[in-house]
Amino acid sequence: MLSELEKRILASIQDDIPVTERPYLEIADRLGISEEALLENLKVLCESGVIRRFGATLRHQKSGFKSNAMVAWQVDEDRINEVGNKMAACRQISHCYRRNPTDKWPYNLYTMVHAESEEACRKIARKLSLETSVSTYVLLFSRRELKKTSMKYFTTPN
Repeated sequence: MLSELEKRILASIQDDIPVTERPYLEIADRLGISEEALLENLKVLCESGVIRRFGATLRHQKSGFKSNAMVAWQVDEDRINEVGNKMAACRQISHCYRRNPTDKWPYNLYTMVHAESEEACRKIARKLSLETSVSTYVLLFSRRELKKTSMKYFTTPN
């Protein structure tokens, strides 16, 4: 069972986290607890498995990127970790993950590339291809954003 404070903490991190120098202090202030107490509770919730993923959503249009592309790569399975780690280290990539390929879609590694133009995205993909010796890939450019929301498990009263 979760305590009322834990439920309030979980509700407070379901939405956007403040983009400030000390976002956890801002959240803690809203909850009426210290920043240290908030961080300790978050640590316990992560260690206990209540929080399994703590991520960020990049709204590329608001961050100055004009183009982004999902690049689907066909990588030999015995190289998937090596190649994935190298690609994930690229500063223009916000996401890098492995998926199971199918007979009709042989790609097993996906990266989300952000840049100032479609040509810049292509250039980044070519560079990664050369650096990793992975030559089979396809770029899927975003045309419009349809949804970018997360699940809500707890709500806070207004």
